Amino acid sequence: MIGKISTGKSFRGCLHYLHEGRLQQSKALQEIEQEKKQAQVICYNQCFGNKKELIQQFNEVRYLNPKLSKPVLHASLSFAHSDQLSNQDKIDIGKQMAKDFGFDNNQYVVIEHADRQHQHLHIVANRVGYDAKTVSDSNNYKRMANFCRSMERKHQLEQVLSPRKFLSKEERMLPRQDIRKEALKEAIAKFLMQSTTMKEFQNKITAKGYEVELGRGIAFTDAQAVRFKGSQVGYPLLKIEKQLAQNRKQQQEQQQKPSLAQQLRETISKSQKEEQLKKQQEDKQEIKQSGGFRL
Repeated sequence: MIGKISTGKSFRGCLHYLHEGRLQQSKALQEIEQEKKQAQVICYNQCFGNKKELIQQFNEVRYLNPKLSKPVLHASLSFAHSDQLSNQDKIDIGKQMAKDFGFDNNQYVVIEHADRQHQHLHIVANRVGYDAKTVSDSNNYKRMANFCRSMERKHQLEQVLSPRKFLSKEERMLPRQDIRKEALKEAIAKFLMQSTTMKEFQNKITAKGYEVELGRGIAFTDAQAVRFKGSQVGYPLLKIEKQLAQNRKQQQEQQQKPSLAQQLRETISKSQKEEQLKKQQEDKQEIKQSGGFRL
Protein backbone atom coordinates (compact mmCIF):
# COMPACT_ATOMS: atom_id res chain seq x y z
CA MET A 1 0.00 0.00 0.00
CA ILE A 2 1.27 3.46 -0.88
CA GLY A 3 0.23 6.43 1.22
CA LYS A 4 0.56 10.16 0.64
CA ILE A 5 -0.45 12.92 3.02
CA SER A 6 -0.59 16.70 2.86
CA THR A 7 -2.27 19.72 4.39
CA GLY A 8 -4.11 22.45 2.50
CA LYS A 9 -6.08 25.67 2.74
CA SER A 10 -9.37 24.99 0.94
CA PHE A 11 -12.01 22.35 1.66
CA ARG A 12 -13.90 23.57 -1.39
CA GLY A 13 -10.95 22.99 -3.73
CA CYS A 14 -10.08 19.60 -2.25
CA LEU A 15 -13.62 18.19 -2.19
CA HIS A 16 -14.47 19.56 -5.63
CA TYR A 17 -11.42 17.86 -7.14
CA LEU A 18 -12.13 14.54 -5.40
CA HIS A 19 -15.78 14.53 -6.50
CA GLU A 20 -15.55 16.01 -9.98
CA GLY A 21 -11.90 16.02 -11.03
CA ARG A 22 -9.99 18.92 -12.53
CA LEU A 23 -12.03 21.90 -13.67
CA GLN A 24 -12.84 21.55 -17.39
CA GLN A 25 -13.73 24.14 -20.05
CA SER A 26 -17.24 22.84 -20.72
CA LYS A 27 -20.05 21.01 -18.93
CA ALA A 28 -19.69 18.00 -21.25
CA LEU A 29 -15.97 17.68 -20.54
CA GLN A 30 -16.63 18.10 -16.82
CA GLU A 31 -19.14 15.21 -16.91
CA ILE A 32 -16.54 13.01 -18.63
CA GLU A 33 -13.97 13.96 -16.00
CA GLN A 34 -16.45 13.22 -13.21
CA GLU A 35 -17.29 9.83 -14.72
CA LYS A 36 -13.58 8.96 -14.83
CA LYS A 37 -13.25 9.75 -11.14
CA GLN A 38 -16.04 7.35 -10.11
CA ALA A 39 -16.00 8.95 -6.66
CA GLN A 40 -18.05 7.44 -3.85
CA VAL A 41 -18.10 8.48 -0.20
CA ILE A 42 -17.96 5.24 1.78
CA CYS A 43 -17.61 6.70 5.28
CA TYR A 44 -18.73 9.91 7.04
CA ASN A 45 -17.60 10.99 10.50
CA GLN A 46 -19.15 13.94 12.38
CA CYS A 47 -20.55 15.20 9.04
CA PHE A 48 -22.93 14.16 6.27
CA GLY A 49 -24.36 15.35 2.96
CA ASN A 50 -23.46 16.15 -0.61
CA LYS A 51 -20.34 18.01 -1.71
CA LYS A 52 -21.81 21.48 -1.10
CA GLU A 53 -23.13 20.54 2.35
CA LEU A 54 -19.82 18.95 3.36
CA ILE A 55 -17.88 22.06 2.35
CA GLN A 56 -20.21 24.23 4.44
CA GLN A 57 -19.97 21.94 7.49
CA PHE A 58 -16.16 21.70 7.32
CA ASN A 59 -15.81 25.48 6.98
CA GLU A 60 -18.10 26.18 9.95
CA VAL A 61 -15.82 24.16 12.24
CA ARG A 62 -12.51 25.38 10.75
CA TYR A 63 -13.30 28.94 11.89
CA LEU A 64 -13.20 27.79 15.50
CA ASN A 65 -9.46 28.28 14.96
CA PRO A 66 -9.32 31.21 12.48
CA LYS A 67 -5.54 31.58 12.81
CA LEU A 68 -4.87 28.15 11.27
CA SER A 69 -3.93 28.68 7.61
CA LYS A 70 -4.06 25.02 6.56
CA PRO A 71 -7.03 23.24 8.17
CA VAL A 72 -7.35 20.57 5.45
CA LEU A 73 -5.74 17.17 5.94
CA HIS A 74 -5.77 15.12 2.73
CA ALA A 75 -4.42 11.58 2.48
CA SER A 76 -4.48 9.08 -0.39
CA LEU A 77 -4.02 5.32 -0.03
CA SER A 78 -3.29 3.26 -3.15
CA PHE A 79 -3.59 -0.52 -3.36
CA ALA A 80 -1.84 -3.07 -5.57
CA HIS A 81 -3.71 -5.01 -8.27
CA SER A 82 -3.33 -8.16 -6.19
CA ASP A 83 -4.91 -6.64 -3.06
CA GLN A 84 -8.41 -7.98 -2.42
CA LEU A 85 -10.31 -5.64 -0.11
CA SER A 86 -13.99 -5.54 0.76
CA ASN A 87 -15.84 -2.27 1.22
CA GLN A 88 -15.74 -2.80 4.99
CA ASP A 89 -11.96 -3.38 4.86
CA LYS A 90 -11.54 0.02 3.19
CA ILE A 91 -13.76 1.70 5.78
CA ASP A 92 -11.79 0.03 8.58
CA ILE A 93 -8.50 1.26 7.09
CA GLY A 94 -9.88 4.81 6.90
CA LYS A 95 -11.07 4.67 10.52
CA GLN A 96 -7.76 3.21 11.69
CA MET A 97 -5.89 6.04 10.01
CA ALA A 98 -8.14 8.59 11.71
CA LYS A 99 -7.37 6.98 15.06
CA ASP A 100 -3.61 6.73 14.45
CA PHE A 101 -3.35 10.34 13.28
CA GLY A 102 -5.58 11.70 16.02
CA PHE A 103 -8.56 13.03 14.04
CA ASP A 104 -11.03 10.23 14.86
CA ASN A 105 -13.26 12.69 16.76
CA ASN A 106 -13.07 15.30 13.99
CA GLN A 107 -14.99 15.69 10.75
CA TYR A 108 -13.68 13.43 7.99
CA VAL A 109 -14.86 11.50 4.95
CA VAL A 110 -13.41 8.46 3.18
CA ILE A 111 -13.81 8.63 -0.60
CA GLU A 112 -13.19 5.71 -2.93
CA HIS A 113 -11.86 6.29 -6.45
CA ALA A 114 -11.57 3.80 -9.30
CA ASP A 115 -10.34 6.17 -12.01
CA ARG A 116 -6.96 4.47 -12.48
CA GLN A 117 -6.07 0.85 -13.13
CA HIS A 118 -6.20 0.28 -9.38
CA GLN A 119 -8.41 1.18 -6.46
CA HIS A 120 -7.44 3.90 -4.05
CA LEU A 121 -8.93 5.89 -1.20
CA HIS A 122 -8.87 9.54 -0.24
CA ILE A 123 -9.39 10.72 3.32
CA VAL A 124 -10.27 14.38 3.85
CA ALA A 125 -10.29 15.53 7.46
CA ASN A 126 -10.74 18.76 9.36
CA ARG A 127 -7.65 19.41 11.47
CA VAL A 128 -9.83 21.62 13.69
CA GLY A 129 -12.04 19.75 16.14
CA TYR A 130 -15.32 20.80 17.75
CA ASP A 131 -13.26 21.72 20.81
CA ALA A 132 -11.26 24.17 18.62
CA LYS A 133 -8.10 22.11 19.14
CA THR A 134 -5.89 21.40 16.12
CA VAL A 135 -4.54 18.03 15.02
CA SER A 136 -0.76 18.14 14.68
CA ASP A 137 0.86 17.52 11.30
CA SER A 138 4.27 16.82 12.83
CA ASN A 139 6.13 13.82 11.33
CA ASN A 140 3.19 13.08 9.03
CA TYR A 141 5.34 11.44 6.35
CA LYS A 142 7.05 9.06 8.76
CA ARG A 143 3.74 8.27 10.46
CA MET A 144 2.18 7.54 7.07
CA ALA A 145 4.97 5.12 6.18
CA ASN A 146 4.54 3.29 9.49
CA PHE A 147 0.75 3.22 9.03
CA CYS A 148 1.04 1.69 5.55
CA ARG A 149 3.39 -1.04 6.75
CA SER A 150 0.98 -1.79 9.61
CA MET A 151 -2.04 -2.07 7.28
CA GLU A 152 -0.08 -4.31 4.89
CA ARG A 153 0.51 -6.76 7.71
CA LYS A 154 -2.99 -6.55 9.17
CA HIS A 155 -4.87 -6.94 5.86
CA GLN A 156 -2.26 -9.13 4.13
CA LEU A 157 -1.63 -6.57 1.39
CA GLU A 158 1.25 -6.52 -1.05
CA GLN A 159 4.19 -5.05 0.82
CA VAL A 160 5.96 -1.95 -0.44
CA LEU A 161 9.55 -1.07 0.36
CA SER A 162 9.71 1.72 2.91
CA PRO A 163 11.33 4.98 1.86
CA ARG A 164 15.01 4.80 2.80
CA LYS A 165 14.87 7.85 5.06
CA PHE A 166 12.35 6.05 7.28
CA LEU A 167 14.51 2.95 7.75
CA SER A 168 16.52 2.33 10.89
CA LYS A 169 20.23 3.17 10.88
CA GLU A 170 21.10 -0.53 10.48
CA GLU A 171 18.63 -0.97 7.60
CA ARG A 172 20.05 2.06 5.81
CA MET A 173 23.44 0.36 5.66
CA LEU A 174 22.02 -2.58 3.73
CA PRO A 175 22.15 -2.44 -0.09
CA ARG A 176 18.65 -2.09 -1.49
CA GLN A 177 17.32 -2.33 -5.04
CA ASP A 178 14.11 -0.52 -5.77
CA ILE A 179 12.36 -2.98 -8.07
CA ARG A 180 9.93 -0.41 -9.46
CA LYS A 181 12.70 2.02 -10.30
CA GLU A 182 14.76 -0.66 -12.03
CA ALA A 183 11.74 -1.88 -14.01
CA LEU A 184 11.03 1.66 -15.20
CA LYS A 185 14.67 2.20 -16.08
CA GLU A 186 14.73 -0.95 -18.21
CA ALA A 187 11.47 -0.01 -19.95
CA ILE A 188 12.75 3.48 -20.79
CA ALA A 189 16.04 2.12 -22.15
CA LYS A 190 14.25 -0.48 -24.28
CA PHE A 191 11.59 1.76 -25.81
CA LEU A 192 13.92 4.72 -26.21
CA MET A 193 16.17 2.71 -28.52
CA GLN A 194 13.10 1.64 -30.54
CA SER A 195 11.80 5.20 -31.05
CA THR A 196 12.69 8.23 -33.13
CA THR A 197 10.06 10.69 -31.83
CA MET A 198 8.73 11.59 -28.40
CA LYS A 199 5.20 10.55 -29.42
CA GLU A 200 6.42 7.12 -30.53
CA PHE A 201 8.32 6.70 -27.26
CA GLN A 202 5.28 7.78 -25.21
CA ASN A 203 2.99 5.34 -27.03
CA LYS A 204 5.34 2.42 -26.42
CA ILE A 205 5.92 3.07 -22.72
CA THR A 206 2.22 3.88 -22.13
CA ALA A 207 1.33 0.48 -23.60
CA LYS A 208 3.59 -1.01 -20.93
CA GLY A 209 1.38 0.53 -18.22
CA TYR A 210 3.14 3.80 -17.42
CA GLU A 211 1.67 7.29 -17.47
CA VAL A 212 3.96 9.99 -18.88
CA GLU A 213 3.95 13.62 -17.74
CA LEU A 214 5.67 16.08 -20.06
CA GLY A 215 6.42 19.67 -19.14
CA ARG A 216 9.69 21.39 -18.34
CA GLY A 217 10.83 17.90 -17.41
CA ILE A 218 9.48 14.36 -17.67
CA ALA A 219 7.96 12.02 -15.08
CA PHE A 220 6.58 8.49 -15.12
CA THR A 221 3.85 6.92 -12.96
CA ASP A 222 3.44 3.15 -12.82
CA ALA A 223 0.24 1.12 -12.37
CA GLN A 224 0.53 1.38 -8.58
CA ALA A 225 0.66 5.19 -8.69
CA VAL A 226 4.37 5.32 -7.85
CA ARG A 227 5.79 8.40 -9.58
CA PHE A 228 9.39 8.93 -10.62
CA LYS A 229 11.00 11.92 -12.25
CA GLY A 230 13.06 10.98 -15.28
CA SER A 231 16.17 12.29 -13.53
CA GLN A 232 15.59 9.84 -10.66
CA VAL A 233 16.14 6.89 -12.99
CA GLY A 234 18.91 8.43 -15.06
CA TYR A 235 16.72 9.67 -17.90
CA PRO A 236 16.02 13.41 -17.66
CA LEU A 237 14.06 14.97 -20.51
CA LEU A 238 17.16 16.43 -22.17
CA LYS A 239 18.86 13.02 -22.31
CA ILE A 240 15.76 11.40 -23.83
CA GLU A 241 15.44 14.13 -26.45
CA LYS A 242 19.13 13.81 -27.38
CA GLN A 243 18.80 10.03 -27.79
CA LEU A 244 15.70 10.42 -29.97
CA ALA A 245 17.52 12.95 -32.16
CA GLN A 246 20.45 10.56 -32.48
CA ASN A 247 18.07 7.73 -33.42
CA ARG A 248 16.52 9.90 -36.15
CA LYS A 249 19.95 10.77 -37.54
CA GLN A 250 20.99 7.11 -37.64
CA GLN A 251 17.72 6.19 -39.35
CA GLN A 252 18.26 8.85 -42.02
CA GLU A 253 21.83 7.66 -42.60
CA GLN A 254 20.63 4.09 -42.96
CA GLN A 255 17.99 5.15 -45.48
CA GLN A 256 20.56 7.07 -47.52
CA LYS A 257 23.16 4.32 -47.31
CA PRO A 258 22.79 1.66 -50.07
CA SER A 259 21.77 -1.79 -48.94
CA LEU A 260 24.22 -4.71 -48.86
CA ALA A 261 22.47 -6.35 -51.83
CA GLN A 262 22.70 -3.13 -53.80
CA GLN A 263 26.37 -2.77 -52.92
CA LEU A 264 26.98 -6.37 -54.05
CA ARG A 265 25.19 -5.77 -57.36
CA GLU A 266 27.24 -2.63 -57.97
CA THR A 267 30.48 -4.48 -57.18
CA ILE A 268 29.60 -7.35 -59.56
CA SER A 269 28.57 -4.91 -62.28
CA LYS A 270 31.82 -2.98 -61.90
CA SER A 271 33.83 -6.20 -61.99
CA GLN A 272 32.04 -7.35 -65.14
CA LYS A 273 32.67 -4.02 -66.86
CA GLU A 274 36.35 -4.17 -65.95
CA GLU A 275 36.53 -7.73 -67.31
CA GLN A 276 34.86 -6.70 -70.58
CA LEU A 277 37.21 -3.71 -70.97
CA LYS A 278 40.23 -5.92 -70.33
CA LYS A 279 39.04 -8.44 -72.95
CA GLN A 280 38.48 -5.66 -75.49
CA GLN A 281 42.00 -4.38 -74.93
CA GLU A 282 43.44 -7.90 -75.31
CA ASP A 283 41.50 -8.37 -78.57
CA LYS A 284 42.83 -5.09 -79.96
CA GLN A 285 46.39 -6.07 -79.03
CA GLU A 286 45.99 -9.48 -80.69
CA ILE A 287 44.67 -7.94 -83.92
CA LYS A 288 47.51 -5.44 -83.98
CA GLN A 289 50.13 -8.19 -83.57
CA SER A 290 48.62 -10.31 -86.38
CA GLY A 291 48.86 -7.44 -88.85
CA GLY A 292 45.24 -6.52 -88.79
CA PHE A 293 43.92 -10.05 -89.21
CA ARG A 294 42.37 -12.08 -86.44
CA LEU A 295 42.57 -15.83 -86.83
